[in-house]
Amino acid sequence: MAKERFERHKQLWNGEEAGQLRTLAGKGKGLKEIARALNRSEESTKDFAKKNNITIAKKR
Repeated sequence: MAKERFERHKQLWNGEEAGQLRTLAGKGKGLKEIARALNRSEESTKDFAKKNNITIAKKR
């Protein structure tokens, strides 16, 4: 399986992305789904959410 490439590598988050992250997390979406929607890595998405006290649902 090939690794996904993220065009947004090492770029700062903007307000629109932060708002979209809050909306998707509020709807109960999982980390993988949110990261793909934002075109960010799961690690970047998780770190940003943690720094901004946004809870992301754990999918099982």
